[in-house]
Amino acid sequence: MKDVSASSKHPRHNSIYSKKRPSPNGVSKSRKSQSPMDYTLAVAAAAARRSPKAAKVEMIMQRRRELQLAVMRREGVLLEDEYRDEIRFYMHEMERFTMGSTSSMDQQPEIKWHMRPCLVEFLVELHFTFRLRPETLYLTLNIVDRYVSRRIVYIKHYQLVGCAALWIAAKFEDAKERVPTVQELVHYCRDAYDESAFIQMEGHVLATIQWALGHPTAEAWLRLMCCAPCMEEPKVQHVARFLMEITLFYREFVKYPPSAIAHGSLTLARYLCGKGRQVFDETDDCLEIVEYLDSRLAKHVNDLSETLVKKYSYAFYSKAATFVVQYYLQGGRFVRQPLLPLPVTPVRSSAPIIGTPMSATTSASDLSDDMPITPTSPYFSSDPFSGSNMSESDKENFSSPKFEPVVNKQHTENPPEQYLPHDFVTFGRHALHNLNVSSPRAMVS
Repeated sequence: MKDVSASSKHPRHNSIYSKKRPSPNGVSKSRKSQSPMDYTLAVAAAAARRSPKAAKVEMIMQRRRELQLAVMRREGVLLEDEYRDEIRFYMHEMERFTMGSTSSMDQQPEIKWHMRPCLVEFLVELHFTFRLRPETLYLTLNIVDRYVSRRIVYIKHYQLVGCAALWIAAKFEDAKERVPTVQELVHYCRDAYDESAFIQMEGHVLATIQWALGHPTAEAWLRLMCCAPCMEEPKVQHVARFLMEITLFYREFVKYPPSAIAHGSLTLARYLCGKGRQVFDETDDCLEIVEYLDSRLAKHVNDLSETLVKKYSYAFYSKAATFVVQYYLQGGRFVRQPLLPLPVTPVRSSAPIIGTPMSATTSASDLSDDMPITPTSPYFSSDPFSGSNMSESDKENFSSPKFEPVVNKQHTENPPEQYLPHDFVTFGRHALHNLNVSSPRAMVS
């Protein structure tokens, strides 16, 4: 048996060499032993691979993305890049089965579409009062739409359905301490319903939608779109959220899936903020939503919900409502620029179009201006590109096609008349008269 008594008495002299400690800079000691000249050359070679400006921009973008992801993690939102495609596919599949039906909602005997803005404004106010997550508001309206699509709802129960949907969505999305109590819901409904009515309606709503609460909201889609391929600025995100909440009020947006709502709102927000458009990523639904939003804001900007305008007039939301309202009051509109056509190689199809070498009897004015001059022979075929009849010297004499820059004729210095400010649009909201507020306040009394 090995004798360990000696080693236990003198633990410091067990080995000739001292125990290695990890370098605080992550550099091995053997690396430090190299000459300073070699180390300098290695650093210079690494820096030469990319320019200082590109390295600085890349570092800033990476740092901004890391900070944004850290903020989202604190809010309970986790984004895994390696599963991004699978997550998008699953969300697209899920949103198809968790949407309301506008045709079924049209058949309601008492509930009409002009009543929807009143309910949505009340829910926005209630949602903002309890400081609930943005996903909660969109899930609330989705539950209301699905319930109204399957059950007959009377006017006296319309607010009760909305409050029950908000209660369910808050339990599903928010923290326990933020979920409103039944007593608070009774208070904000002005004692119009008993406490037992909320409990009964909650069970009835859940049974009607078959307990399917996993709905990919427009807010969830916006978070994904704002993180890839590049991180959007906070102002662009706030303007997009303001536009998304506008879509909750009106019928024409109910038929679109949440992914299209988020995409259209983000596209219009980027345009309003002066950012470049991602033309090749825009779909037909996206452009339809942009046109609906742009038309409604241009014609009825004064009819927006005062609660919604006040909510997004705070500095916390980059004063998105103030920015959008002022933009449309000044006559701004979304201009859908057509795609510029790619240059096309001129087609030489017939012999008469092709010119001949100028002689004493041929002047430059007699030649066609449409095609370049090409030397031909009367014994050649009408096809100037046939390889059997053309010699190598003739091929070299072809002049290269001339491409003229395509001019966008729709771009004019003076805007068209339909883009000028409307005379009937006047702004007189009290919510925007006091914009220098720093923190939101409860708006429900």
